[in-house]
Amino acid sequence: MTALTLVQARAMLIGDRLDLRALETAERLASAPLTIAVGARGRAVLFRYGAVVLFDIDPMEEAAFLAQLHPFVNEPLAQPEMETLTLRLDPQAAEGMYKDILVLRDLNVERLQVVADVLAKSSVLGLYEKRVASSFDRIEPLAEDLRRRGRGARRARHLLSHIGDTLLTQHRMVGRAEIIEKPELLWERPQLESLFLRLEDEFELKERAHALERKLELITHTAETLLDLLQAQRSLRVEWYITILIVIEIGFTIYELFVRGHAA
Repeated sequence: MTALTLVQARAMLIGDRLDLRALETAERLASAPLTIAVGARGRAVLFRYGAVVLFDIDPMEEAAFLAQLHPFVNEPLAQPEMETLTLRLDPQAAEGMYKDILVLRDLNVERLQVVADVLAKSSVLGLYEKRVASSFDRIEPLAEDLRRRGRGARRARHLLSHIGDTLLTQHRMVGRAEIIEKPELLWERPQLESLFLRLEDEFELKERAHALERKLELITHTAETLLDLLQAQRSLRVEWYITILIVIEIGFTIYELFVRGHAA
């Protein structure tokens, strides 16, 4: 790869989880994250949270490799989330982004792992940004109904589903992908931290992650508020039912006393 001038990198989020243990027989170039050789000269960096980043792999090699991975993907996505970047090798230039091209002095495995980490996280953010936007579209009519009619939604199941989706998204972002965390590789290769920081800034990982967190908190707060109102309405309705039953019971008692009084 070092003889090449330009290298195409493509990150794909292909599923919820990727079983890396099943790939132990592959030709490993490095671990944490797992990096293997693919095709004639390509490289692939794989992440447990379902992301795969490919470097210098032609379409036929890519299709064959993804087909091999498919049995090891948990909950594969119907439409993978993608992120692309062009790398240029220039041993004399300062490393960094120049327009839409990342210039590197070397294309060694460690640098590719750093690039892969950022691209993979960006693809995760891209997927959840779309999902959160969809959640906003679904929950907005519920909030609008509250504004117009002064009452919450009628179906608690939908609200609980929104809350569950939000919690799951937060868990996957923080617990699995560790979006705002630095890769473990930098502990052993601190000289690559400047490259990581430049890429992190270029793809706005922290800003996008924080924006998602705020939106997720808003969705959760809205859903919880509507659920509280729904429960309050149901409690009030039950209280009214109880009150009506008491009134009816009192009415029957008075009626019986009245009838007995006339009979006597």
